[in-house]
Amino acid sequence: MSYEAYTKTQRVAENPRDTEYRAFAASTRGLIAAAAEGADAKSVAEALHVNRSLWEALASDCANEQNQLPEDTRARIIALSRWVREHSRRVLRREEDVAPLIDVNRIMMDGLVGKTSG
Repeated sequence: MSYEAYTKTQRVAENPRDTEYRAFAASTRGLIAAAAEGADAKSVAEALHVNRSLWEALASDCANEQNQLPEDTRARIIALSRWVREHSRRVLRREEDVAPLIDVNRIMMDGLVGKTSG
């Protein structure tokens, strides 16, 4: 089986939580690279764009009445998406740091695998 066929089969058979976890992991890796000393503005902008796109997709999904998450959870994800968008703008203007975005993504990843703080 070719690599492309394998990855396509993996995506089709993958649990939605696993897919979301992989998306957050990829986005978070980009943010970590963007936060590294010496990262150029283009890399930072690209990482922020990918992360914002992920959060916008989540917010859009949560706004859909067919979404099976509890209404309160959906509202919180939408609110976080708005915060991510605004914080990302501030990072682009060099008014804020990328670290809080990384932290929020890691918290989401922990939740997707059922890890609780404490």
